[in-house]
Formats: sequence, C-alpha cells, structure tokens
Amino acid sequence: MKFKIVADSSSCIFDVEDCNYYSSVPLKIISNKEYVDTKELNVRQMVDELKVYKGKTGSSCPNCAEWVEAFGDADGVFAITITSRLSGSYDAACMAKKEYEEAHPGAKVKVIDSLSAGPQLKMLVDKIVELINEGKDYDTICTEIDEYFPHAQLLFSLQSVDNLAKNGRVNPVIAMAVNALGIRIVGIALDGRLEQLHKVRGEKKAMNALYEEMKARKFTGSKVLIGHCFNKPAVELLSSHIKADHPECHIEEIPLGGLCSFYAEEGGLMVGFEVE
Repeated sequence: MKFKIVADSSSCIFDVEDCNYYSSVPLKIISNKEYVDTKELNVRQMVDELKVYKGKTGSSCPNCAEWVEAFGDADGVFAITITSRLSGSYDAACMAKKEYEEAHPGAKVKVIDSLSAGPQLKMLVDKIVELINEGKDYDTICTEIDEYFPHAQLLFSLQSVDNLAKNGRVNPVIAMAVNALGIRIVGIALDGRLEQLHKVRGEKKAMNALYEEMKARKFTGSKVLIGHCFNKPAVELLSSHIKADHPECHIEEIPLGGLCSFYAEEGGLMVGFEVE
C-alpha cells in the first residue's frame, strides 16, 4: 500500500526526516496583507509586522482542493488537522476525503481532528511514521493511532494575547492587562478548546506552573516536544525542570510556524508531551 500523511501547517512541520510521504497544506494569516504558512514564510518578519498592526487580524484554512492535491495518488491517507473548534480545516479535509475516495475506488482516507495544534499534531505524525516503519497495515495503524490519541497532550504559555484580541477571541481589556502587568497565561488544549489554567507573573513562575501541570497529568518522562516563538530561554528553563526528574527524556525543540506564532505570539510556548 502506498501511504501518505498530510497535516495542515498548524503542525509547524513541513518535512519529516527520512519520510518522503509527508506533506503540509498551508493555513493563511490575514491582516493588512496575507501570510501563507509554508516553510518559506519569514516568521520573524510576520511577528514584527503584526506587533505594530492595529487592525483586525484572522486566519483562513486550506480548502478542499488543496487537501485533495496533497493526497497525491496514495492508497492509504492520514489527514491531520488543527482543532475543529478553531478552524474549518477539519471540515475541508472531510470534504476532500469524500471527493478523493469517490475518485480513487479502494483508497482510504482517515481524517484526524487533533483537537489541538502545534506539537500535538507532530506527535501524531511521528506515531504514524513509527507504525508504518514497523510494517503495520493501514487498518491496524488507524486502530493504534486512535488508541495513542489520549496519550498525547498539549500545554501552552503565552506572554501576549494581542492577536487573540484583534480577532475577537480575547477581551481587549484583558490583553492590555496581560501586557501591562507582565502576566504569563498557562493553559491546556482540552476537548478542542484552549483553556486557561493559571495567570502568573514572570517566565520562571510560568515554567514552574507548566511543569507542575505536566506532572499532574501523569507525564511519562519519555517524550516532550517544545514549540516556541523566539523564546529559547524558556525552552531551556522548562527542559531543566524535565531533565531534573527524567534525565533520559527525549526533548525536541520546534520553532513555531506562522499560524502557531500568530496565536502564541513572541515568547509563547506550546508543549506536547506523552502521558500514561
């Protein structure tokens, strides 16, 4: 069987090492100009431009045709999307599944609503690649990825919510208070929504709170993916907490792509990790 894995660009990965059957379909960030979320996007420039832009901002998802094109001519496709609570990407992928399977009799497309974004999508991609490399058949992979799904979780830390305010997801007064008081918001991706857990002052307290939440959710100590928007010091601080308890833990640092940088903003972290 010819496999294909396709994720929208909220995964923040555009290539997978030693895997020629992975593709990314781009979301777009819209302000007074359009930013297409590909590996060619200058995220630093986008972040800087959005800081000074005062108008409304938003995002748009890949359309059905973009998903279908990315499926190529595979017999077994896995399509992974940002949470359907924040984007129409999942609905477009479902439309593409129907169209593709009708045009390719015998082909199968599994559409996975990640109920999350960023590193949690990469964890799902990595797991599918692992199962394919183990020689599992398509139906077995579908079963095992469903079983793995609850064991991958996402926490986040934000030091600005200006863009969330500009597109109507956060009260502008709250956004101003976060900036003025140096507040960090620590939260979780839960049932497809981003939920606030803590408001603390300063990076050190934020990383302490984030790691305590990982432990409370029965973090296994095996694998962590830390996505960040230009905040290596926070990555190093969180990594030191993890390594103190789990010296053998595999920690991977991931620069956030355009869409996740748009929502997380400069200084933001998105942390994927495995739980029992």
